Amino acid sequence: MTAGSASGKGVGARLPRREDDRFLRGRGEFVADIRLPGMVEIAFLRSPLAHAQIRGIDKPTGHEDRVYTHADLDDVKAIRAVAGLPGFKPSEQPVLATGKVRYVGELIAMCVGETRAEAEDLAAEIAVDFAELPVVADMLAACRPGAPLVHEAWGDNVFLETRWPPPDPSAASGGGQGGGVDADIAEVARTAPVKVTRTFRTARQCMAPLEGRGLVAQWNARLGQLILHSATQLPHIVRSGLSECLGLDHACIRVVAPDVGGGFGYKGILLPEEVGACWLAMRLGRPVRWIEDRREQLTANANCREHHYEITAYADHDGRLIAVDCDAVVDAGAYSSYPFSACLEPAQVASILPGPYRFDKYRCRSVAAATNKPPILPYRGVARSGVCFAMELLIDAVARAVGREPWEVRLRNLVPPEAMPFDNITGKHFDSGDYPECLRRAVAAIGLGAVRERQRQGERIGVGFAIFCEQGAHGTSVYHGWGIPMVPGHEQASARLTPDGGLELRVGVHSHGQGLETTLAQIAHEVLGIEPEQVSLVHGDTALTPYSTGTWGSRCAVMAGGAVASACRALAERAKHIGARLLQADPAAVTFAGGQVIGPSGNVSLAEVAHIWYRAPQHLPPDVDPGGLEVTIGYRPARDTGTFSYACHAALVSVDVEIGAVELLDYVVVEDGGTLINPMIVDGQILGGTAQGIGTALYEEMPFDAEGQPLASTLADYLLPGPTEIPAIRIEHMHTPSPYTEFGQKGIGESGAIGAPGAIANAVNDALKGLGVEIGELPITPRRLLAAILAAEGR
Repeated sequence: MTAGSASGKGVGARLPRREDDRFLRGRGEFVADIRLPGMVEIAFLRSPLAHAQIRGIDKPTGHEDRVYTHADLDDVKAIRAVAGLPGFKPSEQPVLATGKVRYVGELIAMCVGETRAEAEDLAAEIAVDFAELPVVADMLAACRPGAPLVHEAWGDNVFLETRWPPPDPSAASGGGQGGGVDADIAEVARTAPVKVTRTFRTARQCMAPLEGRGLVAQWNARLGQLILHSATQLPHIVRSGLSECLGLDHACIRVVAPDVGGGFGYKGILLPEEVGACWLAMRLGRPVRWIEDRREQLTANANCREHHYEITAYADHDGRLIAVDCDAVVDAGAYSSYPFSACLEPAQVASILPGPYRFDKYRCRSVAAATNKPPILPYRGVARSGVCFAMELLIDAVARAVGREPWEVRLRNLVPPEAMPFDNITGKHFDSGDYPECLRRAVAAIGLGAVRERQRQGERIGVGFAIFCEQGAHGTSVYHGWGIPMVPGHEQASARLTPDGGLELRVGVHSHGQGLETTLAQIAHEVLGIEPEQVSLVHGDTALTPYSTGTWGSRCAVMAGGAVASACRALAERAKHIGARLLQADPAAVTFAGGQVIGPSGNVSLAEVAHIWYRAPQHLPPDVDPGGLEVTIGYRPARDTGTFSYACHAALVSVDVEIGAVELLDYVVVEDGGTLINPMIVDGQILGGTAQGIGTALYEEMPFDAEGQPLASTLADYLLPGPTEIPAIRIEHMHTPSPYTEFGQKGIGESGAIGAPGAIANAVNDALKGLGVEIGELPITPRRLLAAILAAEGR
């Protein structure tokens, strides 16, 4: 037992989040709280049309020097997100539109005022001469011959087409089926006892963090440095993007992310607003600020989750899968966002669709379609919620076809624990877990037997399951082949003892709801024995922290946690050497535990060691490490293909067939995140993610009309689940440590959002199976539900 676990404050302790105290007392500092002398406000003129040529822009008379268009930014490069996948077509997104606009909300002009209202008034006075062009607002229509082209030079509307197995089998990482898959699938189709084909579709959503985007940019003439305060998840990546667009050296750019009110991927890109504001700050020599309002966010940035699947399962009479065949399309919008590009979501579809199941034959084609909509971004769960929805509804359809309980069919197809670690059909390396036990616990917790009895009594209720695995903390081996401008390597952390024995940690990731100020302090306590209250965390500032690709992909607990542990161990070794001198003991005879250097005849504390280093160096050993009590250490897991947490969601619903209403009666999540650094914070992540998944399943949708106009411009139209829509979610934990990470922890930050759509849709279909109704489109709104019921009745 370590000092941390013995004290109840280290790894595994349910410590309250330290950062919450300042937030609850209104002492957080967000971008909108920043006020600088001489600061001006920015408002943007955004395109009211989805596709049009710009024939001319007339600035307001007398205010030409306060309005900027693309012609003014002639020395600024367009945002260009590249990817190294074969066939990928990059797009160039100008900071301010030139030539034509490609979606409603695209930036056309930047206006400056002493107040936001003054800047908005200027934007309203700008006259733009548009020549409207045909619009392609549907991803399936975009892929058809003769569709209007978003980027004329391409000749089609396809960012990327991905196939599994790849046309060149050697291009696959890990396993693969090689050539001949078409013949294999054809033979399976001819001989398989059971064939089930379904079409599924998920709606476009708009991420809704509590805080929108925002920035304050200033030019420091003394330092010759651009300083950007931005609500971003990726400070170091944003700095690289600004360097490319503005032609500045990295040393001339500092990016600071203060407190950030939620991200979910929405703040995980380089924004054209950031580039434009930084250019303007340098031009004016004054700080400039832009704070996104909710209408801007909804109308210009509905940018995630829109998928379409044509999928077929082949199975035997018991429901055991033989093969899966899928065609998927992802609506990637008009541009490829920096750094992840438009390839991230569609490429993942093909590789992660099999989920936790094993079968022998698999073929998948996925397309990233360009449309006249905002660029797609990686929202919490990144493709997994869509593929889980498709795969889990397909499993239920197979179960109905063979006349078995859906959970029994799942049990027949899950990877068994004795096969772990397991390389699946697309080469994903499942590190550890017991998927069947997770499912069994969910079945027991939701009370399936009692539900079936209530159904026999005539209650219109249903139960649904969705089981999945979440790959997190992806490393170099996963991302290097993509060719995008952010390949994670060794995550670094700096640890420094202060003169009074406190500990200062510096990490390049950013915490915007993950509780890193608490969990990383717990890890430091686990290793050094130092009290969590004595640990301070510096993060979100490129000038003060080691380089990092940032916070994304459920990576912080694994990568930053491992780096902090490694740095603290190195610090303990240096403290031991100094402590041995103070104890007049052979360094080989001393140990370190509980914040003490322990020798044969006594011990000294970290505070005493720090005092000697900083205040009384005459007592240091002659061979002391001149690096002192400050270290920077890089960390990468023993195998960096990612950790695989997993969970089974079980939902119990009632359906009112008269009004099309769905009520969540009970909800269970059984999850396995390996070793949990802080179970309370993990529970919070799961609860928050599940609430977002419920929104995906039942409420959230940004519809666009045929002209590419967004139809939900306020939160009265775009429905978010609130307290009355979220049931009392019950969570059960399993603990199967990863064999590759520092403490056995796994990434779990996105888990909650993945399983809810599939579980809820399966529950609704279970409730309506007596009517012959099967829902395959999200969200399950009353309109869609009533239409399906009427269709089943022949009306």
